[in-house]
Amino acid sequence: MTDMTRNPVAATVRETTDAEFAADVLSAGPPVLVQFTAVWCGPCRQLKPVLAALAAEEEGRLRVVEIDVDRNPATTARYGVLATPTLLVFQDGEPVKSLVGARPKRKLREELADVLD
Repeated sequence: MTDMTRNPVAATVRETTDAEFAADVLSAGPPVLVQFTAVWCGPCRQLKPVLAALAAEEEGRLRVVEIDVDRNPATTARYGVLATPTLLVFQDGEPVKSLVGARPKRKLREELADVLD
């Protein structure tokens, strides 16, 4: 069984919407990593298993959610997202870090080290 077929890992990345964003992200306890994604975005698909693995490994310390930019234009516009994938890290309801583009898990962990400490 590969990581791609294991649903428990994939289930750790929650999909959010414009309507649920405040509850899922802004009022969450631990830091939240939000991937702004789209179904047509190849790099977003590449990043999906990386985020699922990170979410599983950091459960309790970091929440990972994704939001589709085409179906949720209000949140996308509110945070000035112009490219996919864009990753925003929220702490205490505020964006504290922005990353654009896909990257391997090792590189993403390095870039998130200050948030995870």
